[in-house]
This record gives sequence, C-alpha cells and structure tokens, in this order.
Amino acid sequence: MPLSPANAFYLMIGLLSFLLMGIDKYKSVRKQWRISEITFMGLSILGGAPGVLAGMLVFRHKIRKPLFYLGIPAIYLFHRALLTPLLLRILIEAGFGW
Repeated sequence: MPLSPANAFYLMIGLLSFLLMGIDKYKSVRKQWRISEITFMGLSILGGAPGVLAGMLVFRHKIRKPLFYLGIPAIYLFHRALLTPLLLRILIEAGFGW
C-alpha cells in the first residue's frame, strides 16, 4: 500500500531529523562545527519531533537541555492534539468514519 503524500512527508522529515541528531552528536564528540538548536526546533515544528526524540534517546544527545527534553515532547503533543482531530474530521466527512 503506497504512502499518502502527508505520511511520506512525515516519514522523510522524521528520518532527516533523526539522522541530523546523529550527525550533530558525532560532530559534538569531535568538537566540530555543529547543527544549530533552532534547526532541530524548526524540524520538530514541521513534523520531525518523533525523529528528534528518537535521536535524543538513541544517541543520548541533548538529553540534559530543557529546551529539548521539554520542548520537543510539547511540540509532538501539540501536533497530535491539532492534527489528529483534523484528520479524523476529514475522514468522517469523506465517509470513512463511524
């Protein structure tokens, strides 16, 4: 079953966010130029919060920063609270509901 464009977008931005967390951790350990925190916040707002969260846990990166351990889950919950009801309404109006 092919992915819808919206699901493909969320999958791609999630993977990108996860990979960038890994790259930033790699660069952090080697004291190299880093990816800015605002980049991760922007990706999260666009839908990449699950990827950033996964990257935080897998790479143990930015887990002590309140902006990340509070902000990223808040962005994720906001997305869920906003988009889930909207999607359900669209499905119900399209005849796929209960």
